[in-house]
Amino acid sequence: MRKKTKLYASVVGLATTGALVLTTGGATGHGYTDLPISRQKLCQNGTVTGCGDIQWEPQSVEGPKGFPAAGPADGQICSANHTNFGALNQPKTPSGGTWPATKVTGGQSYTFRWQFTAMHATTDFKYYVTKSGWNQNHALARSDLNLTPFLTVPYNGQRPPSTLSHAGTVPSGLSGRHVIVAVWTIADTANAFYACSDVTF
Repeated sequence: MRKKTKLYASVVGLATTGALVLTTGGATGHGYTDLPISRQKLCQNGTVTGCGDIQWEPQSVEGPKGFPAAGPADGQICSANHTNFGALNQPKTPSGGTWPATKVTGGQSYTFRWQFTAMHATTDFKYYVTKSGWNQNHALARSDLNLTPFLTVPYNGQRPPSTLSHAGTVPSGLSGRHVIVAVWTIADTANAFYACSDVTF
């Protein structure tokens, strides 16, 4: 009887551990861009401080897919509708400064890079950029963006490696500060991941 009891306790213990691993894995999220560096990565690495919860989970900016027809609401694009990641939506950093920006050259190739903590089956990656004359003084809205992606990378349901780079041509005809919105669309869920990167042309 003792042996049976011990075995039962071990199985229950393993099942509980497995559940914890699965739960933790789901919560630790998914992916973000670091080339050009995204706002969530700037918060995570301490370049920008006072960001709140996003500093602990830059990979978790997950929201409804289907952008721009669906997806996060205007004003919440950079946080993917997460109120606890609201710092990402603001035109200024939490300390009131400008978001650090990556220099890019219009019409030239640039290597975009994602870092993943969970490699989901992927439909594609799409990149959007703000248009000339966009309103830099409010949280990003669809009216600020060219809603045709300047780069689309199909992924046909494959799972990416932990780091994925792909090259694309940065749009020409832009100058000054802009925001690039990168969208990683998941094939087998209703969601996508969003990353906003500040750039200067």
